[in-house]
Amino acid sequence: MTDLTGARWVKSTRSSNDAQCVEVAANLLAERGAIYVRDSKHPDGPALAVTAPDWSAFLRGAKHGDFDL
Repeated sequence: MTDLTGARWVKSTRSSNDAQCVEVAANLLAERGAIYVRDSKHPDGPALAVTAPDWSAFLRGAKHGDFDL
């Protein structure tokens, strides 16, 4: 398990206090280049680790509306 102590978590600027959202951290303390994602309502819960290229692909898809439901 990766120690995320000291990670700098960032919430989307489009989030509100009652919104269901995620926080993201690019933490180079443990695994270089890993991007970590967690539920903002459960900051002590688990975090998902993805590679930087996968995160970039996700952001491109989100910006292009690939995930609209």
